[in-house]
Amino acid sequence: MLAPPRSRNVRRRNASPPSSPGSVRIVAGSLRGSRLDVPPRAGLRPTPDRVRETLFNWLAPVIEGAQCLDLFAGTGALGIEALSRGAGSVHFVEADAKLAELLRANLTRLKQDSVVFRAQAQTFLASSAACYDIVFLDPPFAADWWVPAAQALLEHGRLKPAAWLYVESPAQQAIELPAQFRLHREGHAGAVRYALYRRFG
Repeated sequence: MLAPPRSRNVRRRNASPPSSPGSVRIVAGSLRGSRLDVPPRAGLRPTPDRVRETLFNWLAPVIEGAQCLDLFAGTGALGIEALSRGAGSVHFVEADAKLAELLRANLTRLKQDSVVFRAQAQTFLASSAACYDIVFLDPPFAADWWVPAAQALLEHGRLKPAAWLYVESPAQQAIELPAQFRLHREGHAGAVRYALYRRFG
């Protein structure tokens, strides 16, 4: 079972700037150019445009119609980018009440019929009955969620047999996921490592 996180479910970067940009944009697809509000909150760390562009270039062959989970949603930039590029559905999970409310507002404004679950990750994974093709795993860096979350995805049967797992983590921190995940592609952007894994077995 996952232990409770040691910090709020907000995307953070070590030595992050004191405030976030006012908005991020959707890079491509049906919602291309749409802006997502980002509250001026210390440590909030939306995935940068160029990293999302690289990630979704990697996912281009499999994104159409995919069932996706944005597990630590924050602004929802990853999940909304997936919807923009043809994902069949995205479930957003966010524990912070204000971020979940803002995410719902952005989805409504963009006319996206997606569900935002205000819940801790371990509670959602233990109680949901859904099974996903692609999971976006970009937790608060200070909480060290990567391995427990990956283990819980397997333990609770939330991944399809050949599912994809996207992970963002500090570049200087070694992350050893369970053996069922094999690295497909990776890159670096400043102090962040971003990597795409495939489930096997």
